[in-house]
Amino acid sequence: MLKNHLKIAWRSLKSSPLFSTINILGLSLGLAATLILLLYVFNERSYDSMYEDKENIYRVLLHTTDEDLETWANVPSALAPALEENIPEVKQTVRILQHDFGGTASIKAGNKAFIEDKLFWADNAILNMFDVKIIKGSGENVLTQPNTVLLSETTAKRYFGSLDVIGKFLTIDNRIEFEVKGIYKDFANNSSMKCNVIVPFMMQSSAKRPTWDNASFETFISLSSPTTNLADFEKKIQDILDTNVKKENQWYYFSLQPLDEIHLYSASYTDSYLSDLSDVNQVRNLTALALLILIIASINYMNLMTARSQKRAVDVGITKTLGASKSNLISRFYVETGLITFIAMLIGFLGAVAALPLFNSFIGRQMETSALFSIEIIALFVLLWLATTLISGSYPALFLSRFSPKEVLKPSRTKNSISGLVRKGLVVVQFTASIILIVGVVVINNQLEHIQNKNLGYNPDNVVAISLAAIPGGDSNEAMVDAFRKLPSVKSLTRAQGYPGMDVSGRSVYKQNSEQSMGIQTNGAEHDIAEVLQLKLLAGKLLPAQKTSADTIVDVLVNKKIVDFLGMTPEEAIGKNVRMYLGGHSYIKGVVEDFNFKSLHQPIGGYVFHNAPREPREFLLVRFKSETLTQSMSTFEDTFKSIAPDAAFDYKFLDKTLENLYRKERQTALVGLLFSVLAIFVACLGLFGLAAFTAEQRKKEISIRKVLGASVSGIVKLLSSDFVKLVIISLVVAFPVAYYLMNDWLQDFSYRISIGWQPFVFTGLISVIIALLTVSFQAIRAAIANPVNSLKTE
Repeated sequence: MLKNHLKIAWRSLKSSPLFSTINILGLSLGLAATLILLLYVFNERSYDSMYEDKENIYRVLLHTTDEDLETWANVPSALAPALEENIPEVKQTVRILQHDFGGTASIKAGNKAFIEDKLFWADNAILNMFDVKIIKGSGENVLTQPNTVLLSETTAKRYFGSLDVIGKFLTIDNRIEFEVKGIYKDFANNSSMKCNVIVPFMMQSSAKRPTWDNASFETFISLSSPTTNLADFEKKIQDILDTNVKKENQWYYFSLQPLDEIHLYSASYTDSYLSDLSDVNQVRNLTALALLILIIASINYMNLMTARSQKRAVDVGITKTLGASKSNLISRFYVETGLITFIAMLIGFLGAVAALPLFNSFIGRQMETSALFSIEIIALFVLLWLATTLISGSYPALFLSRFSPKEVLKPSRTKNSISGLVRKGLVVVQFTASIILIVGVVVINNQLEHIQNKNLGYNPDNVVAISLAAIPGGDSNEAMVDAFRKLPSVKSLTRAQGYPGMDVSGRSVYKQNSEQSMGIQTNGAEHDIAEVLQLKLLAGKLLPAQKTSADTIVDVLVNKKIVDFLGMTPEEAIGKNVRMYLGGHSYIKGVVEDFNFKSLHQPIGGYVFHNAPREPREFLLVRFKSETLTQSMSTFEDTFKSIAPDAAFDYKFLDKTLENLYRKERQTALVGLLFSVLAIFVACLGLFGLAAFTAEQRKKEISIRKVLGASVSGIVKLLSSDFVKLVIISLVVAFPVAYYLMNDWLQDFSYRISIGWQPFVFTGLISVIIALLTVSFQAIRAAIANPVNSLKTE
């Protein structure tokens, strides 16, 4: 029986080449897109699943309790040893610190200098907790020895050209020499932890003198049992905190985050050193998009099959007259659907293999083509085939198998009207989904454009931050500043701890005579910081140009957010003493207008520039003349190398740093645009097929109308109007849904656009135009056909 069903299905495919091509093309495109998107979703959800003890590993989070409630991925260095000492359930702990609190390192290996952005100081337990596999040298206890270093396999080849590097030396930031003791296998692409270079945390002053006030260290713990009650465990952590920190000084508390949640559920957390963090909402949206495209492709099949039901009815009637049962007919139609979907799956799979590298470039991932041939994806492939066959073939099989021989000889209008109603409903569903996607892409692009054009309160254009980490304070550092100051392309410059868009030091500012506090960012800087960033001074003066080492006064330049919190006007705040953990002699020297030093997802917070000698000023911020960019950067590098020949020239443009803050949104917009176009194309394929079928069914009517004098335009209008009405119904259904979804998405931004009427008008026009173009081709073709060819067969 199966063999006969396959023969009939194959003959049916060959007898209607246009409909078969549309069906297969639509399904293959939809399945290719679905396969790629689901591969991405699987990849995102597989993060950190490779570790043997993954179920027992947690990251400790810090939650602030001041006015601006935040969650930090970093905690004080004293917490880890306290947990090991006081809680028996703790098997081991690991503290990690990305070099220079999230900065890059200058690495000298042999005669070459490299910029390294993944150098981590870590406790020795990292090797066991994260299954670090040593492939050369010894590494079991290497991080308990000072001045030793472990390199990843790829990094060793990058630095030295081979893996024969045990016993060789490299210098970090021109300060400390480290001996290479081991080479380890690269961390997996789907690991949140990615370290190129690991050096002993024990060398950090925070390891030698751990404190409870500096929360700059990402901390992981491994518990002895997966059945540990986390609520009780967190109470024990609070008890430790109460023992070591007075209640009035507790501006934070702790919680635990399971390892398998870090990648997808940390988007709103600050100060994490882990890379490739994603957002579970984006993964959910792409999952929904994958299913949506699959449904649109399946609807095409259902539409075209029901449209052809009148032709197939005679076949069904004769088959039933000859004794075929309903179940036999259902299986026959499912076999036909299965054949079409199988062909489409094979084409779609090949399309997914070809398109994966392009998709990787869009989303910034490195999913291997070989992943498409994994057992999981093959199983998904089979599941998609079965699901698509079941969905696509359900209505044709159940609808056509109900025809009776009597109804074939005397067709029922009710049946035909039901069939037509179903087809129209499916078209509405298709275009509703496509319209929602178009509105979403337009709103996302408008929001990104709003972000790009918003006045940030400072000017990041034509400012470069050059790392001075490899040039410690002293004559070389001063010589570097003097050399840059003399360059003709330099308009202004200053040294600073960091720059807007970069996390600097987190502190709290307190109201006078009160314990009420607000979290702030503090940035050690020099006199010209306001000029370089083009900040607007509201009151007072800038930081003094000169400051002697004997001067214990700390001058601070605060933004308006801080004086508003203190309950003062900018003028009233000048000269006031403030508590912000910069020393007891901190006085407000000046007040600048608020500026967005973080992404526009967050409201403007408190920000302070100060001249306390607490943090090193490791960046030279240079404002240069815009017309000399290429020449300036070449001159900057030559000047840098002339003073620090052994250091890597490491720099970042401030405007590019800002763009990176919205990388995730840009990827979402790009992926959304790509797959929205694909979804619309697939929907239009179905519309094209329905228009072709309608034109074929109404050939006699069109011929009679032409003989009676109907114009080509009139016939085109006649055939197109029904489809345009369906698109208009889709617009009415889609617009409220799209508004709700996109308004919800915009809530993630503190500074956002209002969804006006423009996206809906644009989408409406585009949808109607696309539908008209799709349908008009077949309508015009039918209208200009010779009526004699149709009528002579009657």
